[in-house]
Amino acid sequence: MLEMQRLQKQSGIIGSSLGIRQVLEMITQVSPVDISVLVTGESGTGKEVVAKSIHKFSKRSNEEMVVVNCGAIPEGIIESELFGHKRGSFTGAGDDRKGYFEQANKGTIFLDEIGETPLETQVKLLRVLESGEFMRVGEAKTRKTDVRVIAATNKSLSELVKNGEFRQDLYFRLKTVMVRLPSLRERVEDINAFIERFALEFTRENDIRYRGFTPDAIRLMKQYVWPGNVRELKHFVEKVLVLERGERITAEVVSRELTDVLSDDISSNTALPIVIPKSSDKAEIDLILRQLFMLKQDTEIIQKLLVGGSAVNSNPTAGLAEIQPIKQSIQMPEKSMEIVEEGYRFIRDDAIGDMLIKDLEKEAIKRTLKYFNNNRRKTASSLGMSERTLYRKIEEFGIEPKIKRSV
Repeated sequence: MLEMQRLQKQSGIIGSSLGIRQVLEMITQVSPVDISVLVTGESGTGKEVVAKSIHKFSKRSNEEMVVVNCGAIPEGIIESELFGHKRGSFTGAGDDRKGYFEQANKGTIFLDEIGETPLETQVKLLRVLESGEFMRVGEAKTRKTDVRVIAATNKSLSELVKNGEFRQDLYFRLKTVMVRLPSLRERVEDINAFIERFALEFTRENDIRYRGFTPDAIRLMKQYVWPGNVRELKHFVEKVLVLERGERITAEVVSRELTDVLSDDISSNTALPIVIPKSSDKAEIDLILRQLFMLKQDTEIIQKLLVGGSAVNSNPTAGLAEIQPIKQSIQMPEKSMEIVEEGYRFIRDDAIGDMLIKDLEKEAIKRTLKYFNNNRRKTASSLGMSERTLYRKIEEFGIEPKIKRSV
């Protein structure tokens, strides 16, 4: 069995987290065995790197590995690309052509985004997986190939099977051995190693002086969720190295560039984190305040609906929520996050201690305004309220002098 250290060094797989150690262990087990493998994981997690590692340490390593992105091939020509075609079989077929399965004979074929293949093509994939037999498009002759198949997907194939979008028999054939790649947010401890590797490689290739990232800059990068995973992190590192050519990358630089990334998506995704260049304790307090503020808004809406004897019933034809009367009485739970004393509402002390909700709301608005440099549009969007509501709250709490609205 392969030594994991040698495997990691020669394959280029980065990290020492538990999740990546499990992946390396799986590679050492499945590489020498001539069996199909299904690699799963979110986009940008490095599925192709794992596939190449499996091939590199397999018995077929001296033969070719053919990489096929199934999602990038138009449906009308995918069978021709995979299995080849006979001359004259369709317009433009001027010569006989080998497909990817013939090219990969004796070697390995990597079918990336296998979930994107049409159902008609899946039938032929199942046949070549089980017997190694296939036919070129426009040809009646059965051909054979000896190839190891490694497939990958960022989708849930089991869900596609339930929806009738993926053949169950092909799914069972592929999932004989499954290797799941963890997302970057599941292996935050590996981010340091990724940053150093990407930075050193990029600066050497482009003759850029590299002075490193400050500890605060790295800490800030660990707070971001990286929805694009390792691919997004790599592009981000290269971007800041180009923009700050020759300078050390500080927390201020990272904060500015990540804020630009977040501002593009924040109006449509309020679950994104607020990136704040401060101590982790202060950042955590700000995030808690913001989430409690949003929770307070939701509970107020629910309470109004319950007390008023109404419920929300979605109308799919109108695309809007309608208020319908409740036919049976609803009892409010005995325990609530809020308590009322002498006309004031407090958050229960078993949540974060007695605290006026009004003060909580004021503090959340103040901190968000400060973070966005008093940009009210971004503040309102981040807090999940309209700009008009934000103006009213600012005036109500006396956060700023009364704002004159332009007509």
